[in-house]
Amino acid sequence: MAEDGRREIGLVSCVKSKRDYPTVPRDLYTSEYFARMRRYAEQEHDEWWILSAKHGLLHPDGEPIEPYEETLREHAVSERREWAESVTDQLRAKGLFGSPVTFVVHAGKDYYGELLPLLESRDGVSVEIPTEGLRIGEKLAWYGDRLDD
Repeated sequence: MAEDGRREIGLVSCVKSKRDYPTVPRDLYTSEYFARMRRYAEQEHDEWWILSAKHGLLHPDGEPIEPYEETLREHAVSERREWAESVTDQLRAKGLFGSPVTFVVHAGKDYYGELLPLLESRDGVSVEIPTEGLRIGEKLAWYGDRLDD
């Protein structure tokens, strides 16, 4: 929990590389980038969830899911907006908007661009994007510098 008593919830985006069999969401994604985001979220946040292009919001220990080939990068803005509205509904249904809360987004703009205004418009909610504007190599280094060995 943050110093001011705010609950911190990490939102970690899915990635392209996945196992080739069904597994719990935390273990489905196999890239080094996801591994570092996951470790950081586990180390630094009160809880964390996965932002999936196909499924919306996934609990890391949720039911096993099949590998899939979908990314928000290939969707039109209107589709990303629909996805963001669905994720917002899922966050509300899971009781994650209890104030005060800070969502720390570990994702690219395709994932947070349409989601950010929906989160920021809610009372008691703040949003941080610690790697905003960084390229993938810079993001990997950012996480690497902050992870416990």
